[in-house]
Amino acid sequence: MELLFALVIGALTASGVYLLLRARTFPVIMGITLLSYGVNLFLFATGRLATGQQPVIGTSASYADPLPQALVLTAIVIGFAMTAFLVVLSLRNLADNENDHVDGQREETPPHRNKNGR
Repeated sequence: MELLFALVIGALTASGVYLLLRARTFPVIMGITLLSYGVNLFLFATGRLATGQQPVIGTSASYADPLPQALVLTAIVIGFAMTAFLVVLSLRNLADNENDHVDGQREETPPHRNKNGR
């Protein structure tokens, strides 16, 4: 199970970084979201993957660490707010620049040719 969990974290992180390197705003937003999901799963895994353990120290021989769960919950809320802000920012960029490039530059369009190829 740990190998599958590590592969999922690696796949989310790799695809998030790949999408972050795109020149359009929607893939960048999706990349940041996937990267944050990968980090959230990594933080959650630092609390040891175990079932049926008590979250309070001293109630049993082994316990689950509640700190990573609290960090992941906080990261989910911050990630949602950041995603909403980036969507609004990209919509404003689209309205102002009439394109969705991350850097705000227009693509070079070739000059219009007539039917004769000139």
